[in-house]
Amino acid sequence: MGHTPHELHDEFPDDAGLLHDLKVSDSHFKFVADRYHEVNRAIHRIEVEVEHASDSRLEDLKKQRLSMLDEVSQILTKAKLAV
Repeated sequence: MGHTPHELHDEFPDDAGLLHDLKVSDSHFKFVADRYHEVNRAIHRIEVEVEHASDSRLEDLKKQRLSMLDEVSQILTKAKLAV
């Protein structure tokens, strides 16, 4: 399948270390990051036509991904301020 776009380390390239640290130390962040990964992979599979889905389903998945991306961004911001 190749490279899956929109992975968290691609979205936040300057925060790779912090992403890893949060995934190891923060169970809520780990849950959000894992869910983001699942949704992102599902979108990718639909976009490269490995799986079929309605336009509505794809749009719903993209909205979920965007919402989780916003949450990840907020968590990263709070973590940076706490340092």
